[in-house]
Amino acid sequence: MTGALSGKMVALLATDGVEQVELTTPWDKLRQAGAKVELVSLESGSIRGYHHLDKGDSFSVDKTVNEVTAEQFDALVLPGGLANPDALRLNTEAVDLVKRCVQADMPVAAICHAPWLLVEAGVVKGRTMTSFPSLRTDIQNGGGHWVDQAVHQEAGIITSRKPDDLEQFCDALIAALG
Repeated sequence: MTGALSGKMVALLATDGVEQVELTTPWDKLRQAGAKVELVSLESGSIRGYHHLDKGDSFSVDKTVNEVTAEQFDALVLPGGLANPDALRLNTEAVDLVKRCVQADMPVAAICHAPWLLVEAGVVKGRTMTSFPSLRTDIQNGGGHWVDQAVHQEAGIITSRKPDDLEQFCDALIAALG
Protein backbone atom coordinates (compact mmCIF):
# COMPACT_ATOMS: atom_id res chain seq x y z
CA MET A 1 0.00 0.00 0.00
CA THR A 2 1.28 3.47 -0.82
CA GLY A 3 0.24 6.59 0.98
CA ALA A 4 1.35 9.59 2.94
CA LEU A 5 2.97 7.34 5.57
CA SER A 6 4.54 4.82 3.20
CA GLY A 7 7.74 3.47 4.74
CA LYS A 8 6.75 4.49 8.29
CA MET A 9 6.78 1.81 10.98
CA VAL A 10 4.45 2.17 13.95
CA ALA A 11 4.28 0.06 17.11
CA LEU A 12 1.03 -0.39 18.98
CA LEU A 13 1.91 -1.48 22.53
CA ALA A 14 -0.91 -3.43 24.16
CA THR A 15 -1.79 -6.49 26.18
CA ASP A 16 -4.91 -8.26 27.43
CA GLY A 17 -7.63 -5.84 28.45
CA VAL A 18 -6.93 -3.26 25.74
CA GLU A 19 -9.97 -1.18 24.80
CA GLN A 20 -10.53 -2.77 21.39
CA VAL A 21 -11.65 0.33 19.51
CA GLU A 22 -8.60 2.23 20.80
CA LEU A 23 -6.42 -0.48 19.24
CA THR A 24 -8.27 -1.10 15.99
CA THR A 25 -9.11 2.46 14.98
CA PRO A 26 -5.50 3.79 15.02
CA TRP A 27 -4.35 0.51 13.47
CA ASP A 28 -6.80 0.86 10.58
CA LYS A 29 -6.22 4.60 10.06
CA LEU A 30 -2.43 4.20 10.05
CA ARG A 31 -2.57 1.31 7.59
CA GLN A 32 -4.95 3.27 5.33
CA ALA A 33 -2.39 6.10 5.33
CA GLY A 34 0.31 3.65 4.23
CA ALA A 35 2.14 2.91 7.49
CA LYS A 36 3.26 -0.55 8.53
CA VAL A 37 1.84 -1.40 11.95
CA GLU A 38 3.05 -4.00 14.45
CA LEU A 39 1.35 -5.16 17.63
CA VAL A 40 3.95 -5.31 20.41
CA SER A 41 3.00 -7.01 23.67
CA LEU A 42 4.37 -8.62 26.79
CA GLU A 43 4.19 -12.20 25.48
CA SER A 44 3.94 -13.88 22.10
CA GLY A 45 0.66 -15.36 20.91
CA SER A 46 -2.41 -13.17 21.09
CA ILE A 47 -4.08 -10.59 23.28
CA ARG A 48 -7.74 -10.09 24.11
CA GLY A 49 -9.51 -6.83 23.37
CA TYR A 50 -12.42 -5.56 25.41
CA HIS A 51 -15.44 -3.37 24.79
CA HIS A 52 -15.35 -1.64 28.17
CA LEU A 53 -15.94 -4.67 30.46
CA ASP A 54 -17.13 -7.14 27.80
CA LYS A 55 -14.69 -9.49 26.05
CA GLY A 56 -13.89 -8.59 22.49
CA ASP A 57 -11.72 -10.12 19.79
CA SER A 58 -8.27 -11.67 19.95
CA PHE A 59 -5.34 -10.06 18.13
CA SER A 60 -2.09 -11.74 17.07
CA VAL A 61 1.06 -10.30 18.59
CA ASP A 62 3.80 -9.47 16.08
CA LYS A 63 6.64 -9.00 18.55
CA THR A 64 7.25 -8.89 22.28
CA VAL A 65 8.71 -5.91 24.11
CA ASN A 66 12.00 -7.73 24.63
CA GLU A 67 12.29 -8.29 20.84
CA VAL A 68 12.08 -4.62 19.81
CA THR A 69 13.95 -1.36 20.21
CA ALA A 70 12.68 2.19 19.91
CA GLU A 71 14.93 2.69 16.88
CA GLN A 72 12.87 0.20 14.86
CA PHE A 73 9.85 2.51 14.87
CA ASP A 74 8.80 5.96 13.70
CA ALA A 75 5.95 6.25 16.23
CA LEU A 76 4.44 4.49 19.23
CA VAL A 77 0.72 4.20 19.94
CA LEU A 78 -0.53 3.40 23.45
CA PRO A 79 -4.18 2.30 23.39
CA GLY A 80 -6.11 2.47 26.63
CA GLY A 81 -8.61 0.45 28.50
CA LEU A 82 -8.28 0.01 32.23
CA ALA A 83 -6.46 -3.33 32.53
CA ASN A 84 -4.11 -2.89 29.53
CA PRO A 85 -2.00 0.10 30.65
CA ASP A 86 -2.16 -1.02 34.28
CA ALA A 87 -0.52 -4.33 33.34
CA LEU A 88 1.97 -2.70 30.97
CA ARG A 89 3.19 -0.20 33.55
CA LEU A 90 4.26 -3.09 35.79
CA ASN A 91 6.58 -4.43 33.07
CA THR A 92 10.02 -2.79 33.04
CA GLU A 93 10.65 -3.55 29.34
CA ALA A 94 7.36 -1.95 28.31
CA VAL A 95 8.01 1.14 30.44
CA ASP A 96 11.55 1.38 29.08
CA LEU A 97 10.27 1.17 25.49
CA VAL A 98 7.88 4.06 26.16
CA LYS A 99 10.65 6.13 27.75
CA ARG A 100 13.08 5.44 24.88
CA CYS A 101 10.46 6.39 22.27
CA VAL A 102 9.77 9.71 24.02
CA GLN A 103 13.51 10.38 24.35
CA ALA A 104 13.92 9.66 20.62
CA ASP A 105 11.48 12.53 19.90
CA MET A 106 9.17 10.32 17.87
CA PRO A 107 5.40 10.76 18.05
CA VAL A 108 4.05 8.89 21.07
CA ALA A 109 0.25 8.80 21.17
CA ALA A 110 -1.62 7.71 24.32
CA ILE A 111 -5.38 7.60 24.78
CA CYS A 112 -7.72 7.07 27.73
CA HIS A 113 -5.85 5.29 30.58
CA ALA A 114 -2.66 4.81 28.53
CA PRO A 115 -0.98 7.97 29.91
CA TRP A 116 -0.35 5.83 33.02
CA LEU A 117 2.57 4.48 30.98
CA LEU A 118 3.88 8.01 30.44
CA VAL A 119 3.65 8.66 34.19
CA GLU A 120 5.44 5.37 34.95
CA ALA A 121 8.15 6.17 32.39
CA GLY A 122 8.80 9.48 34.15
CA VAL A 123 8.19 11.63 31.07
CA VAL A 124 5.25 13.81 32.14
CA LYS A 125 7.13 16.35 34.29
CA GLY A 126 6.64 19.84 32.87
CA ARG A 127 4.34 18.62 30.10
CA THR A 128 0.66 19.32 29.50
CA MET A 129 -1.53 16.40 28.53
CA THR A 130 -5.01 14.98 28.69
CA SER A 131 -6.35 11.53 29.55
CA PHE A 132 -9.38 9.81 30.95
CA PRO A 133 -10.36 12.16 33.82
CA SER A 134 -9.49 9.66 36.56
CA LEU A 135 -5.77 9.99 35.65
CA ARG A 136 -5.70 13.73 36.37
CA THR A 137 -4.14 13.31 39.82
CA ASP A 138 -1.61 10.74 38.55
CA ILE A 139 -0.44 13.13 35.83
CA GLN A 140 -0.25 16.01 38.30
CA ASN A 141 1.66 13.86 40.80
CA GLY A 142 4.09 13.03 37.99
CA GLY A 143 4.75 16.74 37.52
CA GLY A 144 2.51 17.27 34.53
CA HIS A 145 -0.38 19.62 33.88
CA TRP A 146 -3.72 18.00 33.00
CA VAL A 147 -6.25 19.57 30.60
CA ASP A 148 -9.71 18.44 29.57
CA GLN A 149 -9.42 18.44 25.78
CA ALA A 150 -10.29 15.95 23.05
CA VAL A 151 -6.66 15.89 21.99
CA HIS A 152 -3.55 17.63 23.25
CA GLN A 153 -0.20 17.59 21.50
CA GLU A 154 3.04 18.80 23.04
CA ALA A 155 6.65 18.02 22.20
CA GLY A 156 5.79 14.85 20.29
CA ILE A 157 3.36 13.44 22.84
CA ILE A 158 -0.25 13.20 21.67
CA THR A 159 -2.91 12.44 24.27
CA SER A 160 -6.69 11.99 24.18
CA ARG A 161 -9.40 11.28 26.74
CA LYS A 162 -11.63 8.47 25.45
CA PRO A 163 -12.94 6.55 22.44
CA ASP A 164 -15.15 9.49 21.44
CA ASP A 165 -11.92 11.40 20.70
CA LEU A 166 -10.45 8.78 18.36
CA GLU A 167 -11.00 10.75 15.15
CA GLN A 168 -9.04 13.76 16.42
CA PHE A 169 -6.48 11.47 18.07
CA CYS A 170 -5.79 9.61 14.81
CA ASP A 171 -5.71 12.81 12.77
CA ALA A 172 -3.11 14.32 15.13
CA LEU A 173 -1.02 11.15 15.06
CA ILE A 174 -1.05 10.90 11.27
CA ALA A 175 -0.19 14.60 10.91
CA ALA A 176 2.71 14.26 13.38
CA LEU A 177 4.01 11.15 11.65
CA GLY A 178 3.63 12.57 8.14
